[in-house]
Amino acid sequence: MTLLGHDRYCDEIVGQTERLRAALADADLSVTVPSCPDWTLGELALHVGRAHRWAETIVRTRAEEDVPDNRVPDFEVPGGSGSGPGSGSGSAPDPAALDAWLAEGAEKTAATLRAVAPETAVWSWGWERNAGFWARRMTHETVIHRADAALAARVPYEVAPEVAADAIDEWLQCLAFAQAAGDPEAAELRGGGRSIHLHATDTADATGTAGTNGTATGAEGAEWLIEFGDDGFTWRRGHEKATVALRGPLTEVLRVFYRRLPADSELVEVLGDAKLLDFWLERATFG
Repeated sequence: MTLLGHDRYCDEIVGQTERLRAALADADLSVTVPSCPDWTLGELALHVGRAHRWAETIVRTRAEEDVPDNRVPDFEVPGGSGSGPGSGSGSAPDPAALDAWLAEGAEKTAATLRAVAPETAVWSWGWERNAGFWARRMTHETVIHRADAALAARVPYEVAPEVAADAIDEWLQCLAFAQAAGDPEAAELRGGGRSIHLHATDTADATGTAGTNGTATGAEGAEWLIEFGDDGFTWRRGHEKATVALRGPLTEVLRVFYRRLPADSELVEVLGDAKLLDFWLERATFG
């Protein structure tokens, strides 16, 4: 599923990274990221840049299996690699070097992806094993971690409606895939007779319904229904009553759904069984 189109995803990798870099400019890279408390702001930036280069290597080499870090070119920032979970040890990178490294990595990743068809077969951990998977995945990896950076740096955060809606779609696909693969936390997202409705109040009303993996495009119909069953959960775009509803501007619904904004924030409204929404959010985590 490539709702925005391959070229748009490639453009977004660069554009979202530019916005991430703007959030990092003049920020204290040593501050803890509230939504990722194991990381400093500098370590968050390193994570994003390394993810870009890892995905680029997978696509460029047509990898048929996972690629270890030591096979990823320029995996470290010149002048210091930083430290933190999964990053090894070393001095914190110079802010200017970090900025240039992030920009270069995003451009290189987008260029590699633009040079191939989205159907090009490569390894992935997910439900699609092709280049298109990585174009979409790196877009939303950057979108969500840009929210983290904005929170830590105390700068505004906004996402284009069609990008935010697709990020919710992709996250639901990730969770459904994790549940099918036996992830213990995702496996708990079940129990018949319960449902969650996500409702963006600043986009057009939903138009029609979709299948269990959704088929609406862009921000049109930026409402979702998640239904719990005995064997797991299903989801679709649509406007229907549910056990609990999360309502608000699409960017804020996105942030709550990814646990980047508390569900009791005054920016959103929760109607119905708030404990069910908490139950979902406690088990649906994006690191």
